[in-house]
Amino acid sequence: MSGAVLSLLPRKELMRVGMRRRCRNIAKLLYIHMLGYPAHFGQLECLKLIASTRFTDKRIGYLGAMLLLDERQDVHLLITNCLKNDLNSTTQFVVGLALCTLGAIASPEMARDLAGEVERLMKSPNAYIRKKAALCAFRIIKRVPELMEIFLPATRSLLSEKNHGVLITGVTLITEMCENSPDTLNHFKKIVPNLVRILKNLILAGYSPEHDVSGVSDPFLQVKILKLLRVLGINDVDASEAMNDILAQVATNTETSKNVGNTILYETVLSIMDIKSEGGLRVLAVNILGRFLLNNDKNIRYVALNTLLRTVHVDTSAVQRHRSTILECLKDPDVSIRKRAMELSFALKKSDAEFKAQCSSCIVLSAERYAPNKRWHLDTLLKVLVAAGNYVRDDVITSTIQLISESTSQQAYMTFQLYRALAEDYQNRQPLTEVAVWAIGEYGDQLLQAAIEDDHNVLPPTEDEVIDVYQKLLWSPQNTVTTKQYALMSLTKLSTRFSNTNKIQQIISSFCSSLHVELQQRGVEFSQLFGKYSHLRPALLERMPPMEVVRQTDAQINGDVSDIEPKSAEDSPQHVGNGDSNALLDLLGGTDGGLDLDIIKPSAQLSQPVSNSNNQDLLDLLGLDPLPNTPSTDTGNNMGLIIENNNSNLLPIMNNQNSNFLSEDLFNTNTVNDNNSLTINVTATNHTLSNMTEFLFQAAVPRTFQLQMLSPSGTIMAPNGQVTQVLRVVNPSRNALRMRIRLSYNIDGNPIQDQTEVNNFPMDIWD
Repeated sequence: MSGAVLSLLPRKELMRVGMRRRCRNIAKLLYIHMLGYPAHFGQLECLKLIASTRFTDKRIGYLGAMLLLDERQDVHLLITNCLKNDLNSTTQFVVGLALCTLGAIASPEMARDLAGEVERLMKSPNAYIRKKAALCAFRIIKRVPELMEIFLPATRSLLSEKNHGVLITGVTLITEMCENSPDTLNHFKKIVPNLVRILKNLILAGYSPEHDVSGVSDPFLQVKILKLLRVLGINDVDASEAMNDILAQVATNTETSKNVGNTILYETVLSIMDIKSEGGLRVLAVNILGRFLLNNDKNIRYVALNTLLRTVHVDTSAVQRHRSTILECLKDPDVSIRKRAMELSFALKKSDAEFKAQCSSCIVLSAERYAPNKRWHLDTLLKVLVAAGNYVRDDVITSTIQLISESTSQQAYMTFQLYRALAEDYQNRQPLTEVAVWAIGEYGDQLLQAAIEDDHNVLPPTEDEVIDVYQKLLWSPQNTVTTKQYALMSLTKLSTRFSNTNKIQQIISSFCSSLHVELQQRGVEFSQLFGKYSHLRPALLERMPPMEVVRQTDAQINGDVSDIEPKSAEDSPQHVGNGDSNALLDLLGGTDGGLDLDIIKPSAQLSQPVSNSNNQDLLDLLGLDPLPNTPSTDTGNNMGLIIENNNSNLLPIMNNQNSNFLSEDLFNTNTVNDNNSLTINVTATNHTLSNMTEFLFQAAVPRTFQLQMLSPSGTIMAPNGQVTQVLRVVNPSRNALRMRIRLSYNIDGNPIQDQTEVNNFPMDIWD
């Protein structure tokens, strides 16, 4: 279609046609311009139409001038005389066309030449011309602010107009002047009572068909007046006090069922929050925004969230009352609303502890889901720990520790970053302290050799510096008992990673007389690792293997079975608390808060003692086929059986040397007071010249026994290396103990599996 029109309008024909056809062709040319095709060759033809005496020609000519001309074109200077002539026309519509065109394309030079004419027309007795002149003055001031003084005398008189069109343009012009000039702002502060009177008349006025919009009297004028009141009342107590009452009337009397009323209420809220308003008025404004959040219109909810975000620092307590509604907006399907709701939530969390905890957990979940790499993920978690302070939930601490354990390549970097954060502030952020001491305890040797990538002037800490930080942590009264328990366990582990163990031993021994039972218990138990059980300290305090989320099932039990949910009351044991503390379990870190692990109690209906000749009665958790009834004292198995007597001599129960690669030793280390519980320490040794990986020790006992296995010290064994694991067996009926075990591991990528049965436990071990 555009090509057909262009073919009908060659340039020569456009210049030869008469005035009537020129007017029609310019209209077609403007349509072509709207389609995006070049139409600059019609600029002079527009000037010819403007010079015409016919109104229809002038209308198309001025429209073409506004579309095709701007201050970058030299041709627009030729239109100045035409504008000046038309501004003096006796026809109001011609004057209106000239004023509209001047406001649209006026350059600074043209504005200076014709500003006097515009100021004269602002005093015209014709309301239509005054309205157009005020709008033109508004555009001129935006282009040339220094011409503002020319229009000041005529602007004041516009507020006394009864014509709403003139009032709107006058208020718009005054608002522009006040925003651009502080002197003009002070000059117009005297008109606040006049504006209040006009706004009050609009509210109390009856039905007017000329100005009514959805039952509201001239909402456009009300919005303009409210905006001007806001500009005049900023940082002015007297002006704000003068408009408090009228703002309260507008907020309470405006109908909210229609969008027109919501527009006025929105402008009222902005005015209330920006001026020096009363506290009750601000609460009213925030409540209006709260109602906006419940609106079905997404645009209104978005505007409410934006406004609350701007006003949250003015009256935080009032915004907090709508916290639940704000949280619901986080579930909105519109992404823009969710984004604004999240920003408002962050603004609120700075003053609300519960909100901080919830936000920190949400950030951790989001970081885990969208993290581009491990380094970024760890840095983000560190920022959360530092920013949220004590308002961090336990799940954040757990997630951070697990991520550090998994990220073997980032452990040295993260341990150093946590140490730096801990050294800067170790009293006010308990979660940060707990994570930091855990990482330092596990990877303290890497901390001393950490490579500083960002700042080469920063050196890794020394052993004494790290121990001094721990000493301050443990003696600080602001740290909780839980944090000190973390620190004591971590400091004990450092004794196997640092060479200066004397100072560590002194600090731990000082807690043997602590007033807190949990700290005293740890002080006593950990002190034993430096004395009687010093030979166990390196194995017990080995570095933890990488943490992995593994679902434990009935077919595979390798760890603390207290975390496994029982299946039924008949075939699953019940857990009862044990009042006596098991020292070895505490040394392994298997308890929390000074409480012992649950001892598994047998079910109500106990089965009969298991015969030595019947292997079918074993609870085969490993899924093994029944083994032949062969005593484990066979010479081929090379298993010796010696037990501990009541003089606390540590003697082996079983030693398996059948494999050329691996040997395992079972030691009886402790019996409880009721003589129904036996603790067994398993030690596996690698006799090859290669590393053993994926080491797994599994065991099963008959149903009349209860077996509890703690986590092994590791899954990887270097040549001549060892892995230890603790087993706890409960024998309420004092039957003969039988155990089926399986060992599996990899050597040079080859999987190896070994299994056997131990059924030569003597009965007197329960005496």
